[in-house]
Amino acid sequence: MAGTTFASRSYRDLAIVLRTHNLGEADRIITCLTAFNGVVRGVAKGVRRTSSKFGAALEPFMVADVQFVHGRSLEIISQAQGRFAYGPVIAADFEAYTAASVMAEAAERLAENDAESSRRQFDLLHGACGALARGDRAPDLIMGSYLLRALSAAGWQVTWSACVACGAPGAQAGFHAAAGGPVCADCRPPGTRTLSGGAPELLHALQHGLWDRTDGLAPDLKHEAIGVVIDYAQHHLERRFKSLKAAL
Repeated sequence: MAGTTFASRSYRDLAIVLRTHNLGEADRIITCLTAFNGVVRGVAKGVRRTSSKFGAALEPFMVADVQFVHGRSLEIISQAQGRFAYGPVIAADFEAYTAASVMAEAAERLAENDAESSRRQFDLLHGACGALARGDRAPDLIMGSYLLRALSAAGWQVTWSACVACGAPGAQAGFHAAAGGPVCADCRPPGTRTLSGGAPELLHALQHGLWDRTDGLAPDLKHEAIGVVIDYAQHHLERRFKSLKAAL
């Protein structure tokens, strides 16, 4: 019947490989973020054999044009053609690989929870992986910028120029993830994190891609800002990043 033809069960999409999991002796489960279908999990049969024609295109952080076939519990990946080979370059650098792994965890969680923003999440991850592969900036800064932008796309944008509780203008010395961002001295709840001078400005620059404002800053200040971003992301994603545990 026409409803069961291969053409009716298959579709193509541009996909970023988030992670892989071996299955049996030669197969692999591929989890990817697609441009138009959100997070898709599919089985690539025989992909681990040296004779596989598309195994290299389905490694983590590769961007590929993939053909999927609807399956019962998982899709079947029948074809894959590499488009952007970010994977090998990122995998060769430990800091870049850790940053990309954190970004992939966040992207999977955000796109699963908010299908409407999945295309925006795809574009953000695509751009961030490209920046990592090119070495445009330090990996942790690229990761921090990506996380803030991805969270903003999901509805958790931070306003760094005012207290989130009372609206008092200016950079605030406190940050509370559950409150939604910076808090002034009068509004800070228990557990508020105290920010160093310049941290709110750096976080604003990362969120908006103002890279010229991130140059020449002290390493301790950058490290502090990334810690704030990670805490904020983990709070809203409701889980800790496994990739950071593996890097410790």
